[in-house]
Amino acid sequence: MSNVQIPRAFQDLFRTDWRDAAYFGGRGGAKSHSVAGALVIQAAQNPLRVVCAREIQESLRDSVKQLIEDKIADYGLEDHFEALKDETRAKNGGKFVYKGVWRNPDALKSLEGADVLWGEEANRFSARSIRLIRPTMRKPGSRMIWTWNPEFDHDPIDRLFRGPAGPPPNSVVKEVSYKDNPWFAGTPLQTEMENDYRVDPATAAHVWGGEYVQAVEGAYYAAQLAKAREEGRITTLAKDPVLKVRCFWDLGYRDATAIWVCQFVGREVRVLDYIEGRSQPMAYYIEQLRNRGWGDAIQELPHDGAQQRLTAVGSAEEILRAAGFDVRTIPNQGKGAALERVEAARRLFPSIWFNDTPEVAPGLKALAAYHERRDEKRNVGLGPMHDWASDPADAFGLMCVAYEEPQQKRAAPRYAPSGPGAWMG
Repeated sequence: MSNVQIPRAFQDLFRTDWRDAAYFGGRGGAKSHSVAGALVIQAAQNPLRVVCAREIQESLRDSVKQLIEDKIADYGLEDHFEALKDETRAKNGGKFVYKGVWRNPDALKSLEGADVLWGEEANRFSARSIRLIRPTMRKPGSRMIWTWNPEFDHDPIDRLFRGPAGPPPNSVVKEVSYKDNPWFAGTPLQTEMENDYRVDPATAAHVWGGEYVQAVEGAYYAAQLAKAREEGRITTLAKDPVLKVRCFWDLGYRDATAIWVCQFVGREVRVLDYIEGRSQPMAYYIEQLRNRGWGDAIQELPHDGAQQRLTAVGSAEEILRAAGFDVRTIPNQGKGAALERVEAARRLFPSIWFNDTPEVAPGLKALAAYHERRDEKRNVGLGPMHDWASDPADAFGLMCVAYEEPQQKRAAPRYAPSGPGAWMG
C-alpha cells in the first residue's frame, strides 16, 4: 500500500467503539474523500460489508462508486478488489454496495448484516428513511457514518445530531471545513473560495463555512418565511374540529407528489401537515391520509387529476372517489399559472400559519428553496426553476389560488321611523 494520509479530523474513523460518526461542514473539508479512503483501507484489511447510501439515487452515476474505486487505485490496492457493474468486491469476501433508500425495500434489506453504512449527502435523507435505517443496522458492532453540507436546521439529520436533545449515544459528531484539510491551501479551490467570499459573503458562508442556508438566491418566499418565523407563525397548531380539512395536491408522474393539509379558519390558513412521495402508487397516499387522520378531508386536485395518467386503474380523481374521499378538481389556470400561484402565495403569506412538526419541515424547506430561473446573459427571469422544490411549491400555490377570503356580512340598513309622531314626520 502506498503512503496514505487522512486528515487528523477523521482519525476517529479508525476506531470501532462508536455507533455513529457524523461529519458536517462546508466545501473543501475533504469529508467524502476521507471517509472513502478510510473505508477502503479497512475493507482491504478485513471482510467488511459496506453500504454506501443516498436518499435518492437514480443510477450508479449518482453514487460514490467511482470515488471508492479511485481511492483503491490511488492507494495501489487494485489486487485486493474487483470492480463489478453494481458493486465493488473485495478479494477477502467483503464488498461495497451502492443504494438509494427512498421507498426502496431492497436497499433496506441490504443493510441487514452490513458492517458499515455510509450516508452521503445526509441532509437529503428523510426522517422516515433515517427511522428505518437505524434499527435495520442491527449486526453487533455495526457502525453508521454520515457526511453532509448543512442546509437547514430543521433537516432530519441536523435535528438528530445537532438538535436540542443532543446526538444519539456513542456518537462522534464533528464540524469540519477547509481549515481541517491540510492540502487545501494553494489549490484552485482556495482561489474559488476567496473569490466567493469577496463577491457574495452570505452564500460563501453557507457553501464554504458550513452555515445554514439563509435564503436561496432568487427564492420567491425567502422574506415571507423569515417574517413567519419572526412573527411566531411557525408553531404548534391543532385541528379545528368544526371546520373542514382540505388537502391540496401536486401530482408527480416522474417526480414527487406533494400534499399540503390545511384548514381555512376565518382569514387565516393553517397548514397542519405535509405529505410527499416519489414513484409511489395512489394507495400509498391514501394510506398516509387515513393513518394521519385526514380520511374525511376534501381532496383538492390540480387540473391533471382528472386525466388518466397516473395508473392503468384510472385518474387520481377516480381513484380517490372510489376510496371514499370527497374530491374537487381545480381547473387549469392557463398560461402563466406558475407565476399566478407565486403571486397568490405572496399575497396570502401574512395570513398563513404552519404546524411546527417534522412532517411539515420538508415542505418548508422546499418553499425556502423554490426560486426563479434566470438568463444570466440577459439578466432576465425565466419563471420558476423546475427541480425538487417545485412540486411542493406548486401544491402550496394551488392552495393559495383556491383560498377565498370570507366575506363580511353587511349589516342590515337601519332606517329612521317616519310618519306621524316621528322626527321626520
